[in-house]
Amino acid sequence: MTDATAEKLTNLAFGAAVAGGLYYVLRTPSLRRAAWRIAVTGVTRTIPAWLGQEILLAWHESGRSIGERSAAGRLPAVQPAPFDGPVAAPRL
Repeated sequence: MTDATAEKLTNLAFGAAVAGGLYYVLRTPSLRRAAWRIAVTGVTRTIPAWLGQEILLAWHESGRSIGERSAAGRLPAVQPAPFDGPVAAPRL
């Protein structure tokens, strides 16, 4: 048996095992609920933790420290647009 044939058969057996396990979990209510809880935990805890870690890593790679401020000591202020008073609605 060649390596390519062995790899194809292994992939086929592994795929069948995964499909069978998935079918069993979806057909068993208690296992389905447990799988759903695990999926929700993964989405609501793992992804935000990963995102926070990526943001922190990017911040450190930017060369700035967490307590560092801009040269003025604060973020630049955004000036509001001048107020010219209420605008009349167009007449139809």
